[in-house]
Amino acid sequence: MEERIFKRKLYDKMLQWKQERDGSTALLIKGARRVGKSTLAEEFAKHEYESYILIDFTEVSQDIKNLFNDISDLDNLLFQLQFHFQKRLIPRKSAIIFDEVQDCPMARQAIKKLVKDRRYDYIETGSLISIKRNTQNIRIPSEETRMTLYPMDYEEFRWALGDNITIPMLKEAFDARKQFGDALTRRLLRDFRLYMLIGGMPQAVNAYLDSKNLSVVDAVKREIIELYADDFRKIDPTGKATRMFYAIPSQLNKNASRYQISSIIEKGKQDRVEELLQDMADSQVVLFSHHANDPNVGLSLHGDPGKYKMFMNDTGLFVTLAFRDKDITENIIYQKLLSDKLAADLGYIYENVVAQMLKAAGNELFYHTWPTESGKHNYEIDFLLSRGNKICPIEVKSSGYKTHASLDAFYRKFPDRILLRYLVYTKDFRKDTDIQMIPVFLTMFL
Repeated sequence: MEERIFKRKLYDKMLQWKQERDGSTALLIKGARRVGKSTLAEEFAKHEYESYILIDFTEVSQDIKNLFNDISDLDNLLFQLQFHFQKRLIPRKSAIIFDEVQDCPMARQAIKKLVKDRRYDYIETGSLISIKRNTQNIRIPSEETRMTLYPMDYEEFRWALGDNITIPMLKEAFDARKQFGDALTRRLLRDFRLYMLIGGMPQAVNAYLDSKNLSVVDAVKREIIELYADDFRKIDPTGKATRMFYAIPSQLNKNASRYQISSIIEKGKQDRVEELLQDMADSQVVLFSHHANDPNVGLSLHGDPGKYKMFMNDTGLFVTLAFRDKDITENIIYQKLLSDKLAADLGYIYENVVAQMLKAAGNELFYHTWPTESGKHNYEIDFLLSRGNKICPIEVKSSGYKTHASLDAFYRKFPDRILLRYLVYTKDFRKDTDIQMIPVFLTMFL
């Protein structure tokens, strides 16, 4: 399989860090496993410095790790690293990468002194949950600039496919509220559903480019899912976190107003659940959307920690998790999903991809529910965005249905709080009164 290097948007932010901080902080790239942190760090060092050393703490010998136990003599430490890795470092023109830094906590602690020395730049990579577990007994350096790498977003996915035109043109159409027409909308939706099925994990995208076979891609995604499940078993040998992880698609498919943990874990065994939920959030494998009890500006002030929904960080992985009742998801399933002809309600898949896109664009996730007039059902706003001193409610539909009862009821309830109302669905852009009805692939621009 050919190993490709994909263009990532975080590269530009890393470049800004290098120019503005000029060695006064280390850069910590955090994110879920297999999102491409190590590759990005090395590509950056390769192109932005005259030389670099990459220390992969999952592979180096214990002798190398032991060098960080005593950093009283930095000259000796830096000499030893250069000699071992056979790389000559140049003051202010070289970088040292601490890859998977959670596997050497003392190296993480050494960052404070290394940064103060200012000879070289330092880039760390790691999964936040592993860093948290392995740094409980060390002093966490404050001299860090932290950035999060998410799975490839839709624009990065189009870049990987060699397409640099589609996203700028979509942005132009969104800004002008320009319609695409039915034929072009169908084509754009099919292209976007391909992203939903493959997802943004670099290994999955690479497998697709090599094989053009979605069953091959599915096998790669299953390996990543099992890796995540193993990580959850490590932090929670009881298996609760793993069960909660596997249940994400079924919980969303129930269309309930919250994740119903009691249906996954017996009530008498729900001790430590809050801690496990925080660990799952720290893993960045799972995205949490919290209920906003009083939807208004400053949504974080009104979030209910006990009422939440869970999404996957990557919709491609979500699709595989949803159809994991067999050893492998056949191409026929993927083809039907791709053409939107599978006889199943796929609303939960569209809801997951909207959550993923909003999160990747820098939004925290919140939703709001309240009883209908009859009291038999609930109205639900799937997502809430804070914009200036107003909020924007979003309702997501997996079809072309143009009904928007929840958006209408929300307007009646909070007319003075609303900037814009959005219905995200699978048809062309249009407007109904003041509701912006937009195709799902435009979510990134909200």
